[in-house]
Amino acid sequence: MAGRSMGTRLRKLMASECVALPGAYNGLVGRMVAQQGFKGSYLSGGALSASSGVPDVGLLSLDQFTSRIKEVVSMSNLPLIADADTGFGEAEMVRKTVEEYCWAGAAGLHMEDQVFPKRCGHLDGKAVVPIDVFVEKLERAAEASRRCSDGEFIVCARTDAAGVPGEGFDRAVERATAYVGAGADMIFPESLRSEEEFRKFAEEMRKLPGPAPNGGPFMLANMTEFGKTPYLTLQQFQALGYHCVIYPVSTLRAAMKGIEECLQTLKEQGTLEPFLDRMQSRKELYELMDYAPLKEWKYPSSTGKP
Repeated sequence: MAGRSMGTRLRKLMASECVALPGAYNGLVGRMVAQQGFKGSYLSGGALSASSGVPDVGLLSLDQFTSRIKEVVSMSNLPLIADADTGFGEAEMVRKTVEEYCWAGAAGLHMEDQVFPKRCGHLDGKAVVPIDVFVEKLERAAEASRRCSDGEFIVCARTDAAGVPGEGFDRAVERATAYVGAGADMIFPESLRSEEEFRKFAEEMRKLPGPAPNGGPFMLANMTEFGKTPYLTLQQFQALGYHCVIYPVSTLRAAMKGIEECLQTLKEQGTLEPFLDRMQSRKELYELMDYAPLKEWKYPSSTGKP
């Protein structure tokens, strides 16, 4: 059971350190994340959607997500947390989502309590479902995790309530408390706006039962660029009580900016020779893929490195 083993690996890592999870939206990026020495990765629905040319409003299918999970995990051999948006449907579909993600090799997933169609967590205009609706989804998710992985597959509940008018920080804590009671192993408070909010949220969660070393659920922080959260380091998040930090769209943004500048150079100069020093060379690409022409290429081993 790939999902079970990866879930176990990530749980052990988070018990000893705050784990950086850079966004890996395809297999090649997954390989580079591993090559650079990171211990896990993250598949963002926003990055996957954008790389497919569509906005992050829940347009992609479950099969599109699981296909990319398999690709990234098989090329990186790292534990991966995958975005599951709102669960691809109601409670019955959530059960299937957990099982499919687990069988695809993910260490865990997170679902959010937004209404469908969802919005990026750092945009205004969001709305959340009633607590009991999301609690039912999480109960089904926890049940599915027990069935497909003996409970090792990580079920993470994301709440967007802190940034929703009429809800706010205290309601987000209330929701997260209910979500832990429903079986969530990890909590993801989205769109917090200060170190103090991150600290207070983690302190409230440590009062609850859970798998984290100091009590409560594991805690996930989102360090996205151009959002509502201040730029904090991995070490700062660890000191605030968080066990992993995702960098969801960072690699996509960096790549797309480079592609934009590459195309501008070609358009303006009719050649890419001036751009060569900003490109990955053929040799570097082959080394990343562990490929030598005229020799048999093999899939990465299961040692945790490509």
